[in-house]
Amino acid sequence: MHSSQEKSRGTRDGGRPHTFLWIWLLWLVLFYGVWLALMLDPANAAAARAHGPIALTMLFGSYVAGSTPMGGGTVAFPILVLAYGLPATLGRDFSFAIQSIGMTSASLFILCSRQRLAWSMLGGCLVGSLIGLPFGILWVAPQVPTIWVKLVFAVFWAAFGILHLARLDELSATTGYAGENSRSEFLGGMAAGVVAGVSIVAVTGVGVDMLVYALLVLACRVDPKVAIPTSVVAMAFNSLLGVAIKQGTTGIEAGVWENWLAAAPVVAVGAPLGAFAVSFVGRRITLLFVAVLCVVQFAWACYHERAELGLAGSAVACVAVAMCVYALDRLHGWGGAATTR
Repeated sequence: MHSSQEKSRGTRDGGRPHTFLWIWLLWLVLFYGVWLALMLDPANAAAARAHGPIALTMLFGSYVAGSTPMGGGTVAFPILVLAYGLPATLGRDFSFAIQSIGMTSASLFILCSRQRLAWSMLGGCLVGSLIGLPFGILWVAPQVPTIWVKLVFAVFWAAFGILHLARLDELSATTGYAGENSRSEFLGGMAAGVVAGVSIVAVTGVGVDMLVYALLVLACRVDPKVAIPTSVVAMAFNSLLGVAIKQGTTGIEAGVWENWLAAAPVVAVGAPLGAFAVSFVGRRITLLFVAVLCVVQFAWACYHERAELGLAGSAVACVAVAMCVYALDRLHGWGGAATTR
C-alpha cells in the first residue's frame, strides 16, 4: 500500500522533483557575479592568488561537506590549524565563512531537488542553535585553550568514525524514515542544537551536522541518504548564524577574508556536487569513507601535537575517544530498543 502510493506519486510528479533547480542556478549566477566583481579589485585578486592552496584543499573539503555529515570545515579546520599552523580561532571562523557558501549552496540544491529531509529533527536543531551558538561563541569559546579546541575536534570525530567501522554492515543496511512529525525528534534536534552550539560548533566551526546525523542514524534508524542532507542543512544554518554573530560582535579573524576569496568559488559547486553524488553512491561506501576520514584526522592531530600532548596527553585523548564511542554505542543501542517496541 505504502509503496504503491509512492509509485503513483512519483508518476504524477513526473519531472517535478527538479522543478525548482532554476533557483539554485540563479543563486550560482548571483554568487559568481559578486565574486567576479570583487576580483576587479587588484588587492582581492592578489590575495586570492596568494591563497590558492586552500582552494585546492576545499575542492576536496566541499565534496565532503555535501556528501557526508561532515562540514567542509572538517577538512578546512585541521588543514589551516594543524598543517599551516594558523590559530584555531581563524580555523573556526574560516569554517563558518566557507561553509556559509558551500553548505548553503548544497542546501539550496537539496531543497530545490526535493531530497527527503528529517524535518522534525531539523526544525528542532535550528531552534536549539539559535539558543546555544551565540552563548557558545561569546562566552564559552574564549575560555577554551587552543590545544583543547584541537582535541575536542579530533576526539569527537574519531569516536564517530570508529563506531561506524564497528557497525558498518548494520548502519549501511538502514533504510526508510517514519518519524517526520515526531515531537520527540524535534526535542532531540533542539537538544543537539543547544549542546553543539555551546560546545563544539562554537570552538571549531563544525559539529552540529555530525550530532544531528548521529541522532538520526543511531537513535532513529534513519536512512543515511535522509540523514546526510538533513545534517548539511543544519550546518549551513549554523555557519550563517556563526558568521553573523562574529561579524556583529568581535569581528571575523584576520586572514579569513583572503582564504575565503580563494576557496569560495570552488565550494559553491563542490558541495552541491557532493549532495548530488550521495543520492547515487551506496550507503556502505559513503559511511566507510566518512569513518576512515574521521580516524585518520585523529591520528594526524595526535602526531602533530605530540610535543605538547606528550605520552600522557595522547593516552588521555585515546581514553576520551573510547568514552565517546561508548556513549554513541549506547545511543545506538537505545535507538534499537526504541524501534522494536
